Amino acid sequence: MNDDYFYGRQIVQPKTESTKRNVNEAFIGTMCQRCGQNDIEKLPKKHFYCKACIMLGRVSSLDNLVSLPEPNQFSGQTELTWQGQLTTQQKQVSDTLLKVLSQRRTHLVWAVTGAGKTEMLFPVIYKALNQKLRVAIISPRIDVIVELAPRIQAAFEKTDIVVLHGNQVEQYRYTQLVLATTHQMLRFYRAFDLLIVDEIDSFPFAGDKMLAYAVNKAKKVNSALIYLTATPTTTLRKQLGKTLTASYLPLRFHQHLLPELKVKLVNNWRKRLPRKVEQQIKELIQLKRQFLIFLPRVADLKPLYQKLNKIFPEIKSDYVYAADPQRQAKVQKMRDGEIQYLMTTTILERGVTFPGIDVLILGADDKVFSENALVQIAGRVGRSVTRPYGLVLAYVQHINLKVLAAQKQIMTMNRRGRAVKYKSKPDSMVIESEKL
Repeated sequence: MNDDYFYGRQIVQPKTESTKRNVNEAFIGTMCQRCGQNDIEKLPKKHFYCKACIMLGRVSSLDNLVSLPEPNQFSGQTELTWQGQLTTQQKQVSDTLLKVLSQRRTHLVWAVTGAGKTEMLFPVIYKALNQKLRVAIISPRIDVIVELAPRIQAAFEKTDIVVLHGNQVEQYRYTQLVLATTHQMLRFYRAFDLLIVDEIDSFPFAGDKMLAYAVNKAKKVNSALIYLTATPTTTLRKQLGKTLTASYLPLRFHQHLLPELKVKLVNNWRKRLPRKVEQQIKELIQLKRQFLIFLPRVADLKPLYQKLNKIFPEIKSDYVYAADPQRQAKVQKMRDGEIQYLMTTTILERGVTFPGIDVLILGADDKVFSENALVQIAGRVGRSVTRPYGLVLAYVQHINLKVLAAQKQIMTMNRRGRAVKYKSKPDSMVIESEKL
């Protein structure tokens, strides 16, 4: 392998393999130096391997971690080929991010779903690339990375980008701009001058010590770290004004508000499809609307899919879940308009855009759906300039606190969005304290 394969990386190699590159022990005691965890499984002759990061291939006490320092061997000649225009609010956030880069600090962008977070990143990425800095954009979800990749490539057409995730076919190569899932950061070490973490509150990243360790290890000591989310965790909110600054943007890019979450009561929906659900689906089909149906469990998908196929046999549809081998292809069919509706679990709650869709949530009172998940699901609707509105309808057997909290959160964001829209507050805000 060429030296550039090892730049800013930690590659597992057997201790028996000789190399002139930097070599470090894979374990200090029983703590894995790739993932920072102390979770081992015994091997013969008093050896062991790490169970925590086994999904990236085994690293054992028989191995070393081989690397080379990141040299930033880039031309610094990058072109921003995106021709769009930022709104006044977006530009304020974007300008703040340029300062974050120059000051090499950590910053949170708290922007409502559909605010145009990706577009706000283009200027800071452009500046970093032209300064010969290495940049990574990462997310806990494969779907987010798959959707981001063509948008980032279109904005930087002449920049080589490598996309890294568990389902990839493309081989790793040394590039200035990297798009990856957060798990892939376990393979990097002090590589990035600018690290952007999208959907910071999302599973599996939120509360995961291993992935937090991976992100901290992947960025350089003197680097800029930008978090993006529409629904920050309580932990993040407590840091605001103390160890963390943030830009808050409560208005969507097209200047419209979030669709509000409506709720209807149903009984025993797993046993028999409620009449009101069937009628709503029939109405959407007659209106030729594309829509998503969210369900709590993978086991719920096929039975309901079969029921709806019997009721509406002429309608093209499908269902998808996290371990579905056709997951990306099915999402693309929905995006291309080849199917009218797609049934899904929470895997599509964030990071995917289908213009002009409506959303139904069956069993929204199930414990699988958190307050933030319901808000993110609502955020799938109304993302198009031509249709900045739509239906978000939750069916529940009991109205619980999470459903009420999700409704309240959307109403609160919309109230702040109106304040910005009608100029009773600044276009965007840099948060100095937790209170807004």
